[in-house]
Amino acid sequence: MHSSVIGKIEKAHRYAREPERISLRRLEAGFQGDNDSYEVVLGADGWSCSCHSFHSLHGCAHILALQDLLGRILPENARLSGLFEPAGVGAG
Repeated sequence: MHSSVIGKIEKAHRYAREPERISLRRLEAGFQGDNDSYEVVLGADGWSCSCHSFHSLHGCAHILALQDLLGRILPENARLSGLFEPAGVGAG
């Protein structure tokens, strides 16, 4: 393996240990729930999910799971759950 490739791999590992370098602005994910598959989106207007809970409660377990998983690489306003809040509150 070329030394330049090794250097790139080492740099990637260092970046992965420094998540503050990364800030997601948009994310689209397919999420396999217990009962169905859903589309979860983080965009300029905040989070949305195609599940029934999101539309009735303004939040859901799918978004909470992604917030937990993605943690520090989310913009601060996207780390808020928004669950059980009126539409638009807590959304980014």
